[in-house]
Amino acid sequence: MKSAKFWVVFVLLAATFSALRLRGDTDRVPATPPLSLLPQTIGTRTAQDYPLDSETLEVLGDGRFLNRVYSSVGPVGQPAEAPVSLFIGYFPTQRSGQSIHSPQNCLPGAGWAFLSSQVINLPTADGRPYPVGEYLIGNAGQKQVVLYWYLAHGRSVASDYLAKAYMMLDAVRWNRTDGALVRIVTPVGQNESLEFAQQRAVQFAGQVTPLLPRFIPN
Repeated sequence: MKSAKFWVVFVLLAATFSALRLRGDTDRVPATPPLSLLPQTIGTRTAQDYPLDSETLEVLGDGRFLNRVYSSVGPVGQPAEAPVSLFIGYFPTQRSGQSIHSPQNCLPGAGWAFLSSQVINLPTADGRPYPVGEYLIGNAGQKQVVLYWYLAHGRSVASDYLAKAYMMLDAVRWNRTDGALVRIVTPVGQNESLEFAQQRAVQFAGQVTPLLPRFIPN
């Protein structure tokens, strides 16, 4: 028997398809620079790019992707701070069955399992709410903090169901279905608290979010 979540997604996708058929066959997609132009240095961290393999790209579909690890060098005699990885998947259109994958589908691979989840608000300069999802995942005694959010038209959403509902609404209002998934991951070190790792992820997210509107149009 299908779950309630399945039917919610099915109804949303069916409604989206109907709305898009009424609006026409072409999205209005604002021009944006490639994600590769996102600064290589953010704060004290410098990035190294890790291109996605062809199998992963085939699963993700027709979009624009950035996959980086930002690392910093510690003072002489001191260990470097733990790295932070950044993944951005931007889809100029989500017509013809193309949609953003939920982190719940792509994260629990290679033995990783979800240990906890919650929604938090990133601090913003103007005080506006900026909700993001936070996961704690684990594998063989290792733990990682994951922040993720769906970003479209200046709106941050932590729920994939709500993101699909907004996509349907924006398709009708503005003839736009573009949107992105942003994901930040950092390990929980053996000699550090979970709270410290969470603070590192949130701090990095606060540095990244002001840069995103240039690449993910409002």
